[in-house]
Amino acid sequence: MSLVSIENLTVSFGGHEAVSDVSFTIDRGEGVAIVGESGSGKSVTARTLIGLTGDGACVAARRATFDGIDLTRLRERQWRGIRGSRIGFVMQDALVSLDPIRPVGREIDEALRVSTALGRAERDRRVIELLGRVGVPHPELRARQLPSQLSGGLRQRALIASAIAGDPELLIADEPTTALDVTVQAQILDLLDDLKNDGRALLVISHDLAVVSRVAERLLVVRQGRVVEAGDTRAVFAAPQHEYTRALLAAIPAEHARGTRLVPGAGSGWEPTLVGAVGAAPVPWASSGSVDGAATHVGEVGEVVARAEGVSKDFVGPDGVSRTVVDDVSFEVRAGETLGIVGESGSGKTTTGRIVVGLEAPTRGSVWIVGRRDDGEPVQHDWATASRADRRALRRDVQIIYQDPLSSFDPRYTVGRVLAEALTVSGRATRSTGVRVRSIELLEQVGLGAEHLARRPLTLSGGQRQRVAIARALATEPRLILLDEPVSALDVSVQAQVLDLLADVQGATGVAYLFISHDLGVISHVSDRVLVLKDGRVVEQGDIDDVFARPQHAYTQQLLAAIPRIEPAGASAGASAGAPAR
Repeated sequence: MSLVSIENLTVSFGGHEAVSDVSFTIDRGEGVAIVGESGSGKSVTARTLIGLTGDGACVAARRATFDGIDLTRLRERQWRGIRGSRIGFVMQDALVSLDPIRPVGREIDEALRVSTALGRAERDRRVIELLGRVGVPHPELRARQLPSQLSGGLRQRALIASAIAGDPELLIADEPTTALDVTVQAQILDLLDDLKNDGRALLVISHDLAVVSRVAERLLVVRQGRVVEAGDTRAVFAAPQHEYTRALLAAIPAEHARGTRLVPGAGSGWEPTLVGAVGAAPVPWASSGSVDGAATHVGEVGEVVARAEGVSKDFVGPDGVSRTVVDDVSFEVRAGETLGIVGESGSGKTTTGRIVVGLEAPTRGSVWIVGRRDDGEPVQHDWATASRADRRALRRDVQIIYQDPLSSFDPRYTVGRVLAEALTVSGRATRSTGVRVRSIELLEQVGLGAEHLARRPLTLSGGQRQRVAIARALATEPRLILLDEPVSALDVSVQAQVLDLLADVQGATGVAYLFISHDLGVISHVSDRVLVLKDGRVVEQGDIDDVFARPQHAYTQQLLAAIPRIEPAGASAGASAGAPAR
């Protein structure tokens, strides 16, 4: 008998069916994956198996059992006896899932205390062992740190450690590797394989189809709450039958040459779900001329807009020891180009980016920003020595787009107010010169419409929120935009739309991108040059094709070899070496 058996599962909220007539089984030692766009019902299906569907949910099924237990009849007290000890759950957003006011070691200790009979000393040793098992470096130190003191990748690993602490028979992993770099991702995928080999069952929710190919023997493709295709994972990927599955596979960045569009064109049989003129050329800035085959750029193409010289940054840890997290980093970014920064979690990628845009002061070294005066003449300033007035002016020339735009928006603001604030504070528009008109232009530029002005960020999809974040960044007409994991939380089809949009914007405006990502397929697709960081130091940099096709440093070779890839039917399991497909 299968460990999990689901027949004709339907979940509705207020009369709306989020999941419709879904059926599947999971055997012990087997991995099953559910893929699809945001809002397709993937996570709702997974949460139903652990009794966390939410208030107001109406759950119906012909059969929904775990090890013979009827899940539809369990009360909350009975669920508490199953969660953690028999069914583990890894959620996508580690920062929200972890208690912000206690160290991550105590979070894992609580899972052990609830699900095992271990004493305090044994639990302490087990916490360190679990953190090490999921690839956390210096586990004794990390166990004492708060979630806010860890990188996104380290937080996700701590969350996985907590989920497997009770040695569950079924592990539900909702986007378990979204925040992880490729080498740690490979470790986690090996760990999931080990759990399966030990007889554990695995249910994976992921928008990363290569990860799915690596850990799941069977696959369900869902759209708008319904299963549109199911079967052996490699067989489905090798010969997808449904147009939606084909569109998902076609949107993978690593499978496309740089400069080509990811979103399927008209007549493909599948259209993106986001509102707006997705796939069309964006509306240009008033100062950038018309958009045609050869876009007119703001400023001279190839002009240096930012330069880092010998930048280093030291931080003091909770143990009182000073550590260098960025060490003698130098590079420059030019107008109209994308410089990718890659490296493992904790390699200094985000800190380097924050130093470049003036959010962190370097301990040593300097960062020069080449801006424009009001009369259009270039002006160069060092963040460290610039006057307050100069720094305020430079803020218009550098902008940031974060991984999670929702946390960067005031939840009380409408989209219109978000854009109006950016326009007025930067001096790019005033109430008397048409803030509303300029806001609508910005929304149209990112494929949204005037109807979104009255919406609040919480009512938008993840892709729409990221588009608003891009529009806000463009409001100041910047020369440099820092993109810190801008698409890592998006499913593959929405990610494709956003990457196409970013390319359109760059072509129309000549803006430079400093693009930080752990996804080497994305970096390969969007970058002109790449910077490889390890332990805060640059180990390799150069043209993206040269570095990825002929990596010189052993660390770069290790990163590229760890990339999971969709294997053809009949191929052996595991990641294959080499650069991403171009």
